[in-house]
Amino acid sequence: MPGATRLQTFTRVILPSIMPALLTGFAMAFARAIGEYGSVIFIAGNMPMVSEITPLIIISKLEQYDYAGATAVALVMLLFSFVILLVINALQAWQRKRAGA
Repeated sequence: MPGATRLQTFTRVILPSIMPALLTGFAMAFARAIGEYGSVIFIAGNMPMVSEITPLIIISKLEQYDYAGATAVALVMLLFSFVILLVINALQAWQRKRAGA
């Protein structure tokens, strides 16, 4: 009887083992990307309505004393981050359940 193929070995042995680490790494990289704005502004050129990013919009609104607008933008960004984290946690729970069964 022949053994498992390389693809079967990867998908049934290696991938389930490294999936939690991959998802955690993705979440950390995503969180870092959301919070980063300084270097992106210099690279993107900060052209209004073309290359503006969310943290820059929040800073601009705060400089204009538009606290309600800054809060609204930050709240949407926060909710988006929570949804992404919820999806990642659900995927990890599904993976644990699948690996245990």
